[in-house]
Amino acid sequence: MQSPELDVKARRGILNAQHFHQLQQIVGPSYVFTDEESFQKYGRDETEHLFFYPEVVVKPRTAKEISAILKLCHEDFIPVTPRGAGTGLSGGALPHIGGVLLSMERFNSILSIDERNGQVTTEPGVITEVLQLAVKERGLFYPPDPSSRGSCFIGGNIAENSGGPKAVKYGVVRDYVLNLELVLPTGEIIWTGSNVLKNSTGYNLTQLLVGSEGTLGIVTKIVLKLIPHPSHDLLMLVPFASLEKAGEAVSAIFRAGFTPSGLELLEIDALTIVSSFVDSIAVPVTPGTEAHLIIEVDGNHPESLMAEMEAIAELLTRYDCGEVYFADDAQQKAELWKLRRRVAEAVKIAGYTIEEDTVVPRAELPALIRGVKALGQQFNFTAVCYGHAGDGNLHIRIRQEGTYNSQDDPQMQAALRALFELVYKLGGTISGEHGIGLVQKGFMDIVFNETQFKLMRGIKKLFDPHNILNAGKIFDI
Repeated sequence: MQSPELDVKARRGILNAQHFHQLQQIVGPSYVFTDEESFQKYGRDETEHLFFYPEVVVKPRTAKEISAILKLCHEDFIPVTPRGAGTGLSGGALPHIGGVLLSMERFNSILSIDERNGQVTTEPGVITEVLQLAVKERGLFYPPDPSSRGSCFIGGNIAENSGGPKAVKYGVVRDYVLNLELVLPTGEIIWTGSNVLKNSTGYNLTQLLVGSEGTLGIVTKIVLKLIPHPSHDLLMLVPFASLEKAGEAVSAIFRAGFTPSGLELLEIDALTIVSSFVDSIAVPVTPGTEAHLIIEVDGNHPESLMAEMEAIAELLTRYDCGEVYFADDAQQKAELWKLRRRVAEAVKIAGYTIEEDTVVPRAELPALIRGVKALGQQFNFTAVCYGHAGDGNLHIRIRQEGTYNSQDDPQMQAALRALFELVYKLGGTISGEHGIGLVQKGFMDIVFNETQFKLMRGIKKLFDPHNILNAGKIFDI
């Protein structure tokens, strides 16, 4: 029997024939996998070029099955890595210490849509866009929309507290989660809250779970708040001669009293790469352009929206913008959003394999952009910047010849530390929506002191006394 205090890395290989038999009894032999094809699929996500073998892949279907799996693993100190769709960018779903890879893909049902109360109850394996379209048919709106919404799971969005372009106006996942059914690492099944809009009854366990990256429990049911779906939206694309001017314009829009439903920044290199990748000529690239802003407003009154857009366009002329391009119809809007949503995929294929998810107060975006370019010269890397400029969330993709992931390169680790120290100095933090996971945990000391770590480790030990669930993610025990 292993000790709970044992280094979790030493637990790889403790699964035995009896464990495999017990897992088959719990979920059925058809849902326990030990073949190479499964290991290749579930040993990676979208994080850099990282791969780790699980020892077994298990696909449960009920909370009771998950409870039985976790009781078994808790008793014998077997690592468990929960996994949604595998679209994560911080290594949160990577089984880096082996053990059980627990896939939530069979939890794929929307259980009920409550139109009277504006709520939906769903399982975590439902694709985000599928849920959005289902509630839209009832005139309801679930705003969080990460770029991978066509493939990512709601459960993964909760694990990372995802945001997306709509977060600037409507908030992030945390703002919509009312209640969660949760299986604790020890096997108990609980609900964390209540299906109400206000709740001041004890500690807020629901909000603690959102963004906990699968380290405190396995979510098996989710109750989300919905709002009425806006009936109209307008979209425009604005080129800028300078990245810094584009960043300054973002702050100016909000200072002038406007709140767009989307405000995205695309550096010209990122836009050029993704336009070629999807074979699109939707965006005219003019000489001397360094960046574009995609600006969207939404609501129920077209005349008011048009007046707002015209006022924003007039404001932007003070920041050396080029000719404003208005999307005339739904097809043009879809084309622009397709470019934005696929940029991460495109630049990764182009060799920008290292992505950092920084966030600063939006007025500090110009200073962050300047700093990124200076660090590139200092550490000999190239970077492209894009992201949710409206809330200061800048994604930085890095390419360095011969470096495919940040984990194996001391110089890249030094460069990233310098980047995160700059972010912290500007009043920001090291992740806005991708989470810490495996790849950023070595930089947590930049933003947290030992007292804060002690509190977080205490919470982890209370939920997970044997440290089996996503162990070694966010921080080490």
